[in-house]
Amino acid sequence: MKIELRKDYTYAMLVPTSMGVRLTPASGQPVHCSDHFLLHATSAESNVASVSSYLGLPVKVLTTFVKGSPIARFIKDNLASRHIDFEGREVEQGGPWGFRHQINVADSGYGTRGPRVQNDRAGEVGRTLNIRDFDLEYIFGKQGVQIVHLSGLIGALSPETGNFCLELARAAKKHGTRISFDLNHRASFWKNRERELRDIFLEIAGMSDILVGNEEDFQLCLGLEGPEAGGKELAQKIDSFKVMINNAKKAFPGASVFATTLRQVISTNSHMWGAIMAEGDNWHVVEPREITVLDRIGGGDGFVGGLLYAILKGFEPEKWIQFGWATGALVTTLLTDYAQPADEEQIWSIWEGNARVRR
Repeated sequence: MKIELRKDYTYAMLVPTSMGVRLTPASGQPVHCSDHFLLHATSAESNVASVSSYLGLPVKVLTTFVKGSPIARFIKDNLASRHIDFEGREVEQGGPWGFRHQINVADSGYGTRGPRVQNDRAGEVGRTLNIRDFDLEYIFGKQGVQIVHLSGLIGALSPETGNFCLELARAAKKHGTRISFDLNHRASFWKNRERELRDIFLEIAGMSDILVGNEEDFQLCLGLEGPEAGGKELAQKIDSFKVMINNAKKAFPGASVFATTLRQVISTNSHMWGAIMAEGDNWHVVEPREITVLDRIGGGDGFVGGLLYAILKGFEPEKWIQFGWATGALVTTLLTDYAQPADEEQIWSIWEGNARVRR
């Protein structure tokens, strides 16, 4: 099947996000043992968008910034270097105890020592994302967007961001923009907000064309019945996902694509990496293959980014999951948590297992 996309558009992809920075020790060392750190601008949603932006498609981020902050300037320069347009309100810091951009402190792990990640989101400016700050009629009606990608991380960040994502989805639906929704359940975001967020997530999922998430995401975010999550072999996870998606198809008949990644950790630097996708009535499975991992963070976002790029480019459905698998694998070889593909050929070489020197 083909997903029909708008022909009149300024942006192939639009993503709402809360931008921040990532601190990672050099050479795979633990945080508490380190005094040298790499600094990167980051967010899950901009990670997804980067696949398309690096491969030449027009992409835009909707976000918010701390006014006058050098970190905000760092983030803006980084987005520009990724060929990503951005729009966002400048929010006054409000003093030393006011707003700032989120900080992600990440120990990548090494060998038998697993990764450890701490998210420091106190005072996060992205929580102020508000629908009043953007002209959705202009963005979707006048400029035009082919796919808007929404994440459960932004949807659950605050009451304002939840409403923001919901209104984006409604505007996208009104103007014929396709909607991609990565459920991304986070228990700490949902605490004491289950009913509020369930209603928002159900409405967005009901308008979505592409739904991404594992069986636990579908159960916890959308309340679907399914198999017990966690602790399965990969073959069992494939069967569990198929059961869950068959339930999701009945609940959300408007969605035509459902997908998730499959991962088994052998060691920090060696994973079995696979994926599964339902496209209409067709199942596409990438049986898990061993990949070498420098840093695992961002692999799932890379998969979604590659999947959406393949859809935007009009590839045959069997290639959607292949391209997504390979872009996810690419991210795990990089120090950044987003893909920076040189070209499509590099991605297909990864898919084909061709790591020979290109001269």
